[in-house]
Amino acid sequence: MRNLLTAFFILCLLMVAQGCQTVGSVASIGADIAAATGQISLKQAESIKRSAQAAGQAFEEFTPENEYYIGRTITANILNRYKVYENRDATVYVNLIGQTLARASDKPETFNGYHFLILDTDEINAFAAPGGFILVSRGLIRCCRYEDALAAVLAHEVGHVQLGHGMGAIQAGRYTSLGRIVGVELAKNLGDKQLAQAAEVFDGTVGDIMKTLVDTGYQSSQEYAADKAAVTIMQRVGYNPMALKDMLEQMAGRLGPNSGGFGKTHPSPQKRLQNIAPVLQETGTPTIPAVRKTRFDRMMANI
Repeated sequence: MRNLLTAFFILCLLMVAQGCQTVGSVASIGADIAAATGQISLKQAESIKRSAQAAGQAFEEFTPENEYYIGRTITANILNRYKVYENRDATVYVNLIGQTLARASDKPETFNGYHFLILDTDEINAFAAPGGFILVSRGLIRCCRYEDALAAVLAHEVGHVQLGHGMGAIQAGRYTSLGRIVGVELAKNLGDKQLAQAAEVFDGTVGDIMKTLVDTGYQSSQEYAADKAAVTIMQRVGYNPMALKDMLEQMAGRLGPNSGGFGKTHPSPQKRLQNIAPVLQETGTPTIPAVRKTRFDRMMANI
């Protein structure tokens, strides 16, 4: 019986590897036949069906709704580490800029819209979770000397959402997760100690995603791509992209050798400046309208 059940799982995995999207139906029929003939129990048949369903889902595209709920879960985990800065005026101001930039991006809409929050920490950091959840620390905002620089920070994070970097990190592990689900089902029914360990690994999948987004950060190439996206988004709105250069220079002066936040999860400001320099060559020196300066200074008084 053990060999038969294992064979079913192997068949499922082979079908997945070959791109067969009917794996759920085929495995379910086979499981029902095996259960009806007494070769496996009803419980084991259900395990086969659950694993087969997971296999089929590995080929499904994430829907905008999926992305929203994944992003909301990740955001909730981040907010377990950092407090929200409870300042309504500052939050409204950041959302005014952020929502304007998001509408000018190549992904102006998400399932439940973009959401911008300020984190109450001196750490220089920001997070762009799937679904349009963007969190920026007070420490990072302090690296901005004027509104265009703050727009550069927010446009960079919108760029991550636009380019699907968060979802890309999750999708990369879907096949691994599939194998873990299969291992969990085998462990539940066959009691194999090695497969039971696979169940523990599966339980840590959410933790792995958090580690990628919060502790490890995006790949350097993705950070550079988000910078380039930010330049385009800022130009569409009317902000001067040279403010990105100014913000990165300010950040470079504030980040210590052992600093956390951006210093741990991002390429150095110097490397980002070097990478984005060719794009910024012809954008000119920022001219700051008086209305922007007034509202930025008023907001910064509370940050």
